[in-house]
Amino acid sequence: MKTKVNGIELHYTIDGSNGAWVCLSHSLACHSGMWDEQVAVLAREYRVLRFDTRGHGQSGVPAGPYSFVEMADDVAGLFDALGIERAHFIGLSMGGMIGQSLGLRHPQRLLSLTLADTSSRQPVGAEKMWGDRIAQARAQGMQALEESTLARWFTESFRAAHPEAMQRVGAMIRATPVEGYANCGFAISRINFTDQLKAIRCPVLVIVGEDDPGTPVVMSREISAAIPGSELVVLPQAAHLSNIEQADAFNSALLSFLRHAG
Repeated sequence: MKTKVNGIELHYTIDGSNGAWVCLSHSLACHSGMWDEQVAVLAREYRVLRFDTRGHGQSGVPAGPYSFVEMADDVAGLFDALGIERAHFIGLSMGGMIGQSLGLRHPQRLLSLTLADTSSRQPVGAEKMWGDRIAQARAQGMQALEESTLARWFTESFRAAHPEAMQRVGAMIRATPVEGYANCGFAISRINFTDQLKAIRCPVLVIVGEDDPGTPVVMSREISAAIPGSELVVLPQAAHLSNIEQADAFNSALLSFLRHAG
């Protein structure tokens, strides 16, 4: 399904018919299909909304660059369009950055916030690194980034044991519009929320894969330390897409948190 939000079409799906709303926000260079392992479990107890971020999946690709202000406002606008007053928001990587912006700009829309394998700031040199990746995507297409991205997103042992998952996620990477990747990558390269996070007051869960090289455990510890009362869970034997690599452990931590968050 699609609806027009902030001048663009956002693609979304809804699963489940009972309970509080849960909203799932995917990583850069993926789409809402990366949450399949979570939807299968969450829809038993919640109404689950997942959507394709602007520039990704079946959503529109407006001119950029984008900002996390725009992307958070997209979520609030989607909630308005669907008549959702408040929801538990779960974001991974870029989705977690959108969640931070949402928590700062639209705190009244959140029942809770889960920030998975994400960062609240970029280290020195991030702008150049992202500039290089964007230039490569524009020159050679998204397929040029597939192998290196999968190597960051999953441990070597998981990649070897689960070729079907690599095919599935690799297809998402290749299908991502280059300009959607570039415009969102620009926003990621300039993220700087750390000093503002103390203003977030809803229940917060921070999840990170122990072996995540892109947004390592130290970044999640920094986020958790900055948000009063937040909970931190480190998942062993998982890299960046911990929701796929350790789906059962991720789901267990998430469900426990959501049930207590109300």
